[in-house]
Formats: sequence, structure tokens, C-alpha cells
Amino acid sequence: MNLTAAARMPITAPLAGSSVYAPVVLVVVGVLLLTVSAKLQIPLWPVPMTMQTYVILVVAMAYGTRLGVATVVAYLLAGAVGLPVFAGTPEKGIGVPYMLGPTGGYLAGFLVATFLMGKLAERGWDRRVLSCIVAITVGHIVILACGVTWLAVSLGGAKAIAVGLMPFIFATVIKTILAGMTLPVAWRAVERLRRSQG
Repeated sequence: MNLTAAARMPITAPLAGSSVYAPVVLVVVGVLLLTVSAKLQIPLWPVPMTMQTYVILVVAMAYGTRLGVATVVAYLLAGAVGLPVFAGTPEKGIGVPYMLGPTGGYLAGFLVATFLMGKLAERGWDRRVLSCIVAITVGHIVILACGVTWLAVSLGGAKAIAVGLMPFIFATVIKTILAGMTLPVAWRAVERLRRSQG
């Protein structure tokens, strides 16, 4: 493998390639992280503020497109069958009815953003703080746009922006900066590990 190809591998590539079971383990770990982050929340109406977008976007860039999308699909399927993995479950309902509620657009945005972030990571956008912050910003915009668009169907555009965007702007900036600092540090650790094993 040449250096360019190695530089474009997701952070988890060495682990994922070491065993046929490793990708399954990574998906399970990702689903658990998403579930825990959904429960760490500030209760707002109609959508609570959580650490989930941070975890979603970091997992997407660390895992790459295929494994990242597989993780989010597994998470959404777990919620669809009734497991209490979402922010408002089981208090506000479970399963598909909950997914079609106020948070439905954000959940759809998770999947779209994960695909996009995986593609950007595979092109090296997660290796430097600045490019990582730009990529994570784009991911947050995708998630928020999907969420606000969904809310606008029932609340109207102005109300959807007021309750589905404005309360989240400050936290989104903080989570974006945090993600931008996290991934390059992780990559440096991975590169040191590769060199030590080479």
C-alpha cells in the first residue's frame, strides 16, 4: 500500500481489517455511543439538545463511508424496532411513530451527513484541524437543514427556524470545534502506531 492510499484510510481501517468480526464490533460500539450521547441532553421543545451530532460526525469521519453508514443504519433500525436508543425514548414514544415525530428530520440528516462526512474523511479532510472544522460544519448544516425542513412541514418555516435551529447554534459551534480538535489528534496517534509497527 502506498503512502497516499494509507493516508486516505479511515482511522479505524487497521482495526476493521484485522478480523472478520472487527467491523461488527465497531458498529456495535458506534450504536452504543450514539445511544449514550442521545441521553446526554438539555431538554428543549420540540427537539432536545444532545451531544449526538458530535458523536455522529466524529464516528462518520473516523469510520469512513461504508462503516459509518452501516453504523447509523443499525442505530436507526434499532430505534425503529422499538429499542429506546433515541433522545426522547421511551418517554415520548418508541419505534417508527417516534421517528416520524419532531426529530424525524434530524434522524434522516444523521444518515445523509454520515455519508458525506465519510466521503470527506476518505479524501483527508479529517487530518488537519481547519479542514476538519470545515467538514464538521458542513455536516452540522446538513443535519440542521434536514431537521428544520421536517419541522417546517408542521410548524411553518419561521417557527421551525426559531425552535429547530436558533437554540442549537451556540452548542453546534462548540461541538464543531471539539470535533475539529479530536480527529487530528486521533490521526496522529494512529500514524505513530502504524510507524511503530512498520
